[in-house]
Amino acid sequence: MKRKEVENNKRLPFMVDFLLYLLLTTAVCLTSIPQYSIASADSVGSSPIFYDSFDQSFEGHWIVSEENDYNGVWRHSKSEGHDDYGLLVSENARKYAIVKELDEPVSLNHGTIVLQFETRFQNGLECGGAYLKYLRQQEVAGWNPKEFSNETPYSIMFGPDKCGSTNKVHFIFKHKNPVSGEYIEHHLKSPPPAPSDKLSHVYTAILKPDNEVSILVDGEEKKKGNFLLADDFEPSLIPSKSIPDPDDKKPLDWDERAKIPDPDATKPDDWDEDAPLEIEDEEAVKPEGWLDDEPKEINDPDAAKPEDWDEEEDGEWEAPTIDNPLCEAAPGCGEWKKPMKRNPAYKGKWHPPLIDNPNFKGIWKPQEIPNPHYFELDRPNFEPIAAIGIEIWTMQDGILFDNILIANDGKVAESYRMTTWKPKYEAEKEKQKSEEELSGFQKVVFDLLYKIGDIPFLDAYKLQIVEFIDSGKKQPNVTIGTLIPSAVVTLVICYKILFGGKKPNVATKEGRTDSAAAINQGRTGEKGEEPEREATAAAAARRRRANRRET
Repeated sequence: MKRKEVENNKRLPFMVDFLLYLLLTTAVCLTSIPQYSIASADSVGSSPIFYDSFDQSFEGHWIVSEENDYNGVWRHSKSEGHDDYGLLVSENARKYAIVKELDEPVSLNHGTIVLQFETRFQNGLECGGAYLKYLRQQEVAGWNPKEFSNETPYSIMFGPDKCGSTNKVHFIFKHKNPVSGEYIEHHLKSPPPAPSDKLSHVYTAILKPDNEVSILVDGEEKKKGNFLLADDFEPSLIPSKSIPDPDDKKPLDWDERAKIPDPDATKPDDWDEDAPLEIEDEEAVKPEGWLDDEPKEINDPDAAKPEDWDEEEDGEWEAPTIDNPLCEAAPGCGEWKKPMKRNPAYKGKWHPPLIDNPNFKGIWKPQEIPNPHYFELDRPNFEPIAAIGIEIWTMQDGILFDNILIANDGKVAESYRMTTWKPKYEAEKEKQKSEEELSGFQKVVFDLLYKIGDIPFLDAYKLQIVEFIDSGKKQPNVTIGTLIPSAVVTLVICYKILFGGKKPNVATKEGRTDSAAAINQGRTGEKGEEPEREATAAAAARRRRANRRET
């Protein structure tokens, strides 16, 4: 092996280590970027009626349902990219149920009530719900937290739900009919769609004393409705005054036909019901060049019987057929027949024309009777809420619930929204924007880094390199800003290592060395020796002057 190759091989481990150092430096720069910290509830001025930031584990104050169907595992987990914790749906294709009992029941019938919570679909959402149920009192409704399920009675259900064509932010309230005693679900009509991206979103429902409810998504009002109006809720909270009589029956002689066949009409004498729809075109003429004696298909002349064909087992071999090449140049082959055309005499089956029915009475409806369950009220009579439950079925994991709040003032909810949700959302939007705006140059850089990771002699470090690159893609501008100067330094050092040895002095025509090159080399690499050379030169000059005086 040549000496130069040996030296280069010795330098190779150093280059690998330096490359890893370069990637590690970039990773350290990325991890040194501070994550967004979220203000705690204590930093917000007014106090809500209920608030859970999930800064502490949910275990011990939230109760997981023990019903067999609900086998999904809840986790206390950080929101991706933040130091903020939440309640996490950790497995896909599972049913989940968990409940939190309030210290005191909350009345919904006096003043303003605000219901608010955050949720984030960290892995997206194809099919699943992320809504909350505000449950009625146990002693009144008769339920047990450990048996919490979809049958547990609630007063309000609120939050996003998406699956297939369904994509909405539910707002459903259950109200007791004071006459019948029956609890009826009332759904907000035309609810707003739910965001299905991977960002944190906050959902707010404001119940006002003027019977109005406002639905906000990320602090922006998306829907407004009135509890008492039939145009806003289905079915209407206040039932109709009359209903169809369930005992009323349609009379046997009731004729609902608006038109009837004319009983006096007769079929015309020239109407031939047996005439065919199509007949031969008698005026058609066979095209010139038609090959009557040529078949449309012929045996393939190039086909040969397979060598392993056994006629006793496989039967007599027949060549496969192909389209007759002679027919391709001709108008057609085989027996020519006249084409069919529509029969001008065809009229089809005769039916008598329709006339107005003289006995028509219209579409029958049962008569209206007073609604025995009718009632009137000026304001809904909501049942107090005594607990908050999450009872969902989802095909996606990674759903994170956070900052669940009940307040009696919209400004309190807004302050929490701006303090706890807004910083996270802005950080996630900025990250999303940077990822979407990954320029062509940035793509080239990261593609090159991945190719470096595929170099065979780096196989032992490939996993670490890929992790560094993936981490760097989350902050591409910082990554490239760190890599470029580091790469320049690396290239310079590598160049010095490979080609930076001392060069022989170039001889001039007189056989002397190029002193200018030597001086330049000394100036760039040996600045520390300049004072010594200057002192030596000065001493030599003094000796020359002394010699001249002696002569």
